[in-house]
Amino acid sequence: MDRKNAAITGVGIYVPDQVLTNDELAKRAETNAEWIWSRTGISERRIAGPEQAASDLGVIAAEQALSNAGISAKDVDLIIVATATPDMLFPATACVIQHKLGLKNTPAFDLEAGCSGFIYALNVGSHFITSGQYRTVLVIGTEVLSRVVDWEDRETSVIVGDGAGAVVLQPARAGYGILSCCLGADGSGGEYLSLPAGGSRMPVTHQAIEQKMNIFKMNGPEVFRFAMRKVPEVINQVLTPSQTSLEEVSLIVPHQANLRILEAVARVMNISIDKFAVNMDRYGNTSSASIPIALYEALTEGRINSGDHIVLTGFGAGLTWGSILMRWQENFRS
Repeated sequence: MDRKNAAITGVGIYVPDQVLTNDELAKRAETNAEWIWSRTGISERRIAGPEQAASDLGVIAAEQALSNAGISAKDVDLIIVATATPDMLFPATACVIQHKLGLKNTPAFDLEAGCSGFIYALNVGSHFITSGQYRTVLVIGTEVLSRVVDWEDRETSVIVGDGAGAVVLQPARAGYGILSCCLGADGSGGEYLSLPAGGSRMPVTHQAIEQKMNIFKMNGPEVFRFAMRKVPEVINQVLTPSQTSLEEVSLIVPHQANLRILEAVARVMNISIDKFAVNMDRYGNTSSASIPIALYEALTEGRINSGDHIVLTGFGAGLTWGSILMRWQENFRS
């Protein structure tokens, strides 16, 4: 049997209606709109309503992706959800979404790799396609980071946003789809991005809450240095197997962590920042949802066409990183 690559045949997103601007955020933390913009490149972000959890955002993005692919939920063979903010520890948010989509018996599981989660999930899903085990895989990145942030901490509260993105993976035409993927992790840097309480190491107790251990912690300078080192490396690494040059890449769709990181990466790689899809100014850092949201917007803006080589790249808690090179197959239908 010929090995078939996996291609993205549908994309969908969902962002909550509530917009939180820098001016509004500055009233909560000791900062101002100009400081936030100068440090992050973020002007506003979306915040989920009190009744919305990760599955609620994810299912809307999934339904749009299925519609975009021209298929229905009953055609899905597998659901993979990348999230660091699941509805609950268990059952898996993927199972919650499966039920909301009206499915039964369809396998579903969560994958947690921080802000690299969507790249990891996309790679895992693609292997189910190439192996021939499944024909249609739904991959979702969904986050409600606003629930795990200290809004008085200007180092972390200014960067986060809520949102979801989803893609449909199916067998590709010859020469198209996912051409290569590389993943990596360095657990020794796990302390630089973490949410200490909520697991078996540190259950959520009154003491943990008083010490603010139930919110995420970040060492910004270390994360910046990590991203500066790894993002150029992993982009170049993913191009090697197919002998694709950086000049042949039409667009790089990165995790939307911080505009200053992407500007620095562009300088290191000696390429224009215009080669990157950037939308964090309107959504902030939505972790595992950021890449599919940016991908969707790049498609709606006409920045990706059939036959284009594009790179998706992510980095985040773990520390983890990964990149995917694909040759775009579909003519996008918004």
